[in-house]
Amino acid sequence: MKDRLHFFFLNVGHFLDHLFMLVFATVAALVLIGEWGLTYAELIPYATPGFIAFGLFSLPAGWLADRWSREGMMTVFFIGAGLASILTSFAVDPLQVAIGLFAVGMFAAIYHPVGLAMVARGGARMGRDIAVNGVWGNLGVGSAALLTGALIDTAGWRAAFWVPGVISVVFGLFYAWHFSDRFATRNVATAAPAAGSATPAGASARESTDEWRAMLIRVTAIIFFTTAVSSIIFQGTTFALPKVFEERLTGIAASATLIGWLAFLVFAIASMAQLVVGNLLDRLGPRPVFAGVAAIQIVFFLMMPGLTDWPALIVALCFMLGAFGQIPINDYMIGRMAKSELRASIYGTRYIVSFAVLAAVLPLIAYVHANWGFDVLFRILALAAFAILAAVLMLPGRLPQPEPVPAE
Repeated sequence: MKDRLHFFFLNVGHFLDHLFMLVFATVAALVLIGEWGLTYAELIPYATPGFIAFGLFSLPAGWLADRWSREGMMTVFFIGAGLASILTSFAVDPLQVAIGLFAVGMFAAIYHPVGLAMVARGGARMGRDIAVNGVWGNLGVGSAALLTGALIDTAGWRAAFWVPGVISVVFGLFYAWHFSDRFATRNVATAAPAAGSATPAGASARESTDEWRAMLIRVTAIIFFTTAVSSIIFQGTTFALPKVFEERLTGIAASATLIGWLAFLVFAIASMAQLVVGNLLDRLGPRPVFAGVAAIQIVFFLMMPGLTDWPALIVALCFMLGAFGQIPINDYMIGRMAKSELRASIYGTRYIVSFAVLAAVLPLIAYVHANWGFDVLFRILALAAFAILAAVLMLPGRLPQPEPVPAE
């Protein structure tokens, strides 16, 4: 029962984590352009410090979690991100928003290396668990547009920051109450070596070790390359989609609330792709699944330029199925390959790459939109998906397992 409750808290944390990071995208697109007299391209860079912090602090967060307590760090995440979001609601100019978003990003950086290290504990259904957790995260992505749009129309944009902030603090207090007994427990290795992974003696042992290390280097390089390029796609779609819908769905969406609902529905439906992907990962392994979702993205990104209203909405849903479907794959590969006692630190390294790219994509979105519009952005995203497909085809059919610890 307590494990199920813990998984629920981890899922709520993933939801809030992504919601916090995308509230400003909708606020900027729908309100601050008029209220502060700045263009969309001028406002976007003020979100960059938050995404820099989102990446920069993921590595120390993972390091602290492995050496202190993962549950303790999750409490810091809930309460810290919530308070930072509440403080951001008091901002009166773009600089104060940037400072507030930096603080939000610093605490939000804790979730992915720490939460995923607890979700990806191994087992035959690890792909499913990662996928379920990923769905909650993507519902957070969609709810950012939905909640912000609704709150803009009913209570003003500031409520879009303080309402989830209060909710996060409350969850943090309940989390600490239920799991404070684990705060002083240092994380140690608990996973046994996989069956059949023992290293033979003599020359065969050296050959096996060399082969394992070469494959590990190869797969790790592919993971970090696809992590970086996938982040371009994730950020390019999730951050820009409210603005894309405002520009292209004028015939079917006339208010901020309706734009928010449509973005939420696209994100919510597309997030279900992760459940399919998670089950396929457990059955087929990452190579064919990753290649399939990359191909989906290529096709529908290339279809999007020039479309408006219902065709644009349908194609957007299709490329988001691919964009969200790819999210659990790298986390699955790391969960299969990483040693238990280092898993949070490795996830931290993976996410510092991911979120550093996320921060860099924001100026790209602003520049492309200001000079050419979103049609060029979709072509860039198609090229990124093609690069992922090329890299994925170099994956081995079977992932290397953690190197066995020699008997003393």
